[in-house]
Amino acid sequence: MLTDWFEVKDPRFTALVFENVHVEKLWSGARWTEGPAYVAAGKYLLFSDIPNDRIMRFDETNGAVSVFETPCGFQNGRTVDPEGRVVACEHGGRRVSRREHDGSITELASSYKGKRLNSPNDVVVRSDGSIWFTDPTYGIDSDYEGHKADSEIGASYVYRIDADGGDLTAVATDFAKPNGLAFSLDEKQLYISDTGLSHDPAGPHHIRVFDIAENGRELTNGRVFATCDAGVFDGFRLDCLGNVWASAGDGVHCFAPDGTLLGKIRIPEAVANVEFGGLNRNRLFITATQSLYSVYVRVNGARNLARHVG
Repeated sequence: MLTDWFEVKDPRFTALVFENVHVEKLWSGARWTEGPAYVAAGKYLLFSDIPNDRIMRFDETNGAVSVFETPCGFQNGRTVDPEGRVVACEHGGRRVSRREHDGSITELASSYKGKRLNSPNDVVVRSDGSIWFTDPTYGIDSDYEGHKADSEIGASYVYRIDADGGDLTAVATDFAKPNGLAFSLDEKQLYISDTGLSHDPAGPHHIRVFDIAENGRELTNGRVFATCDAGVFDGFRLDCLGNVWASAGDGVHCFAPDGTLLGKIRIPEAVANVEFGGLNRNRLFITATQSLYSVYVRVNGARNLARHVG
């Protein structure tokens, strides 16, 4: 029998989780945790405590959690690019930035057609070096997770930055609040969550999937992949089989590539994001409201080039 941490919706889920493994609570003390990114070279996880304007660091070698940086521009989502550099979304700076190997910060995008971005939320890097990110208004809606301001663009888009740091283009303009995003294993598709329910009781609370055009610059054929039955899907990751592990109000929801809900990992706090890490990328880190959790699973995190960090 599986432990009480797991809820099986489809028999296939039992092949992805262990019967005798429990979810571990690694740390608590944040206001809203987000943006987990595992840095394989250092065996540590970076994650955000957005309202407290700090980046936290979990050291996998000894279990210690410490403040990595504060203030940090109210950082939210982040990822590690193929060169091992951390690319981050800043609510406060209203920009996407990259930490270079020497510790310096490079600004990658802060405006679109002469208007300031809203508050970049989550980001992924494709193997061709292009950077894709979402830009809802959460960081400018109030002074809690950034600095209150009006949206200069007047909408929430999904953007793409050229690999050479050149053009910034809007690749999706019909979202209410675009949020988490991830590439399919072959990078021919892009999954994007819409958390518009946060601002509208009738708003979207689903993940859509798009085909990426052969030129690698455009999204086509958008359709709903899965709808959340407990709050909204915020951040999510794929495993090496193409299953989608998505954050939700009652824990982590796991979907098969065909959109079937396979099962849930129950977490006693609303989950914001997840990340596969550890030596074999079989440890699922979970950022949930005030706390950081983890659980070992039978499947490994995706190792496509855009997510491969070691």
